Amino acid sequence: MSIAKSKNQVHQGDCVKLLGEVEEGSVDLVFADPPFNIGYDYDVYDDTQQSDDYLKWCRQWIDGVYRALKPDGTFWLAIGDEYAAELKIEAQKAGFQCRSWVIWYYTFGVNCVNGFSRSHTHLFHFVKDPKKFTFNRPNPQIRVKSARQLVYADNRANPNGRLPDNTWILRPQDAPTSFSPSHDTWYFARVAGTFKEREGFHGCQMPEQLLARIIRSSSSPQDLVLDPFGGSGTTMSVAKKLGRQWMGFELSEDYATYINERLAKTQVGDPIDGAEDPIQSSPSTKQGKRRPKPFSEETEKAVIAAYEKAGNGYPAEYIMCDMDLNKEFIAECRERGVTGSAFIWNRYLFHLRKQGKLPKSTQQPPRISSAEINRYGYASEVAWRLLAIDYQKTLDDILCSPEFASEFDRLAALYGPADVTPIEYRRAALSIRKRTKPARELAVEKFSKWMKKKIRPIAIDDFQNAEFEVPGVFVLRHEEASIFAGESENMREQIALMMDNPSWQELEPDSILPIKNNDNFATRFALKAALVQRELPALNCRLWASDSELPV
Repeated sequence: MSIAKSKNQVHQGDCVKLLGEVEEGSVDLVFADPPFNIGYDYDVYDDTQQSDDYLKWCRQWIDGVYRALKPDGTFWLAIGDEYAAELKIEAQKAGFQCRSWVIWYYTFGVNCVNGFSRSHTHLFHFVKDPKKFTFNRPNPQIRVKSARQLVYADNRANPNGRLPDNTWILRPQDAPTSFSPSHDTWYFARVAGTFKEREGFHGCQMPEQLLARIIRSSSSPQDLVLDPFGGSGTTMSVAKKLGRQWMGFELSEDYATYINERLAKTQVGDPIDGAEDPIQSSPSTKQGKRRPKPFSEETEKAVIAAYEKAGNGYPAEYIMCDMDLNKEFIAECRERGVTGSAFIWNRYLFHLRKQGKLPKSTQQPPRISSAEINRYGYASEVAWRLLAIDYQKTLDDILCSPEFASEFDRLAALYGPADVTPIEYRRAALSIRKRTKPARELAVEKFSKWMKKKIRPIAIDDFQNAEFEVPGVFVLRHEEASIFAGESENMREQIALMMDNPSWQELEPDSILPIKNNDNFATRFALKAALVQRELPALNCRLWASDSELPV
């Protein structure tokens, strides 16, 4: 099998050769942490090359990275002091543009006898096209809390924080009041031998939180992330946790084996190891204000008045789904002088609805039918799942933020029919959420024993026959990994629709676990819930899973 077709795998061998076998322009993000040529004792690699030989070798693999990346792809390079300047120049010669030069400051630095202790690594952020590249600025997981949030509890502050600064600063013990992880010196502890996340087989392990910031900022869910120097496998592990596709190269056979063992224990959506923000604390200042109640009675009246004026009698959930109505509601809040932001006003509207303080709805949107859920609900579920992993937000949070909701719309459109509008995808997600709890309960009650049965996989090419033009549930799989559990009134037709979509094709499904089911739709939702709990598919919403695991 060619490397181009072997995503979500670790390939053992020389990275220069393997990069040449990757399909040109197929990778979204490359993170490279190459040997620093400082004499480290690797398993099989010689880290004591002559300078000219080392730079020639770096030139080769950097050219390979450039070739493998898509036109809008991104390349992050971690390198030490000795060759930082040289490799920056080599990357620029290859065609890359440098967007950021980040200093990663870490504790547990290397002690030097006749010099200052080494406690940083250089992180270069390169792009191929300076006008078109991925940088996920709305993602709250790459943002940091502002002084307005930490000190003043100001409702006007962006609740998702702000983007990190571009500032040189001192070490925290030298300047404790000025050091902040929000600056371009990133403060993440090096993974020491006693740390929980230490894998133990590789001495140069990157912290997962640092890789998570890079992967979240420079790629989107289901993008392909490549690490040409697999090492301890952290890049691939974090990429898998964050719902990306991944690929890794590793020269050492032993390291490749260990990486595969680590990845086998890693599931999509698993938490990222390590502290998210190792030194975050509210600044100590006498001028800091106590955190006030979020809204006054006057503000409450203003928000309700804005809802009455802009909502046209529809319920609050519909206001979150209809972009035009939501824009009118936000404009009304702004005109009434309500402090805060669109996200805060939308969240407060939900809060008032739950408290029963909103006027009774006079308009009811049409109900989402089972046929509509059948036709495009799967795309809503995928978009919800991927954003929940990447942004660490609830569905309410996603729909209340215009920026988050826009990303939800983009992902749903990637995986669903082209003729479906954002409002339909958003409403489908809310409808699915309402069905999950009873479906989970019925799954445990009805299918726990039944789900012990072995389901025979069918090759996807053999699935295209009339035998499966019946209602049922199915699991799309790539090799032994489950991708998505779905249900349909016509399984063959549903699979054909999905396979016509390039986004599903890129996941490379090769087999299907089909289960015919002619019961009523409620029962079929329960069967799907049981399948999700059993198979743990990567793209199914987490709410299908239950605290009560079904026996396998």
